[in-house]
Amino acid sequence: MSEVYATRRSRLRDHVTAAGTAAALVTRPANVRYLAAAAPQGSALLLGRCEDLLVCAGPPDDRPYEGRPDENLRVHVLPTGGDAAVAAADLVTAQGADSLAVEEHHLTVARHRALASVAPQLRLADLGGAVEQLRVVKDEEEISCLRIGAEIADQALGELLESILVGRTERHLALELERRLVDHGADGPAFPTSVATGPNSGRRGHRPTDRRVEEGDFLTVCLGATYRGYRCEIGRTFVIGTSPADWQIELYDLVFAAQRAGRESLAPGAGYCDVDRAARQVLDSAGYAEALPPLTGHGVGLEIDEDPQLAPAAMGKLDACVPVTVEPGVHLPGRGGVRIDDTLVVRPEADGGPELLTITTKELLAL
Repeated sequence: MSEVYATRRSRLRDHVTAAGTAAALVTRPANVRYLAAAAPQGSALLLGRCEDLLVCAGPPDDRPYEGRPDENLRVHVLPTGGDAAVAAADLVTAQGADSLAVEEHHLTVARHRALASVAPQLRLADLGGAVEQLRVVKDEEEISCLRIGAEIADQALGELLESILVGRTERHLALELERRLVDHGADGPAFPTSVATGPNSGRRGHRPTDRRVEEGDFLTVCLGATYRGYRCEIGRTFVIGTSPADWQIELYDLVFAAQRAGRESLAPGAGYCDVDRAARQVLDSAGYAEALPPLTGHGVGLEIDEDPQLAPAAMGKLDACVPVTVEPGVHLPGRGGVRIDDTLVVRPEADGGPELLTITTKELLAL
């Protein structure tokens, strides 16, 4: 794998050189991990003139789920702790660099000032989202990690559905799901697990409460697993205890049709906004425009919400090997709603079309 990280750093170096900058400093943890195989707390990656360094405030932890630094990358541990980014600016100055590209969107104002203070002769430039753009298209090793994470999430959700749910609180069910994720090999949850019942169901990003599951409720569950740093997600909606009411069936079928339209539109060359439009039109035409979320889906990887954004005004087109979510939903205040969420990988038609990673049934089950 070492050559993979070397290639990633080389691609970033080409970008930095083309922009006329001598070196680059990467501080956003997901970006550091992408380029260095690990991101110890408070670390920074320096792409220097003479060599690349992973600068750490202390020795890296030797925990597998944290990742281990690329063996061909020298780790520079600060002897007395301190700010790795500030120390890296001092180190690159010693290498003779006159300019340094930094991730201004991640650095605080105070940290940026500290860099300028320790190395006043350095011209600081903005690296922008260069690393985030490199991360959009995944290699097959990254996709394999996402696939395993999806299998873990499917397994945890499947086991929950076999248990007794009536009378249990949203909070208790969420904690149980997160425990099951770890039991099945996840590093941990990919994001705070959302369990929403009754009038809370279908609400995006709902934080579990002490409301108890009741007969006839919609139950919406959104969870995700992290495996070797890579995060996926799945969301499903069920009915509790009894046969669904007519309004529940109608709303569920509508959201399912929207989600299917979004999934089927995933293809290399498809516009981000076109995928959003495919799902949104189904719900909009049924009169739910006011109840729709701001986006239909987003990229996943080392972070749960990364580029691309599948939204109405999003610019850009999908490439092959880009993992995304498709997660339309409708929430009706006071009644509840439906959300269906899958993680998929964009594949060309010749390779079978989009690859579905989360495979728990999307049939409207009465539990």
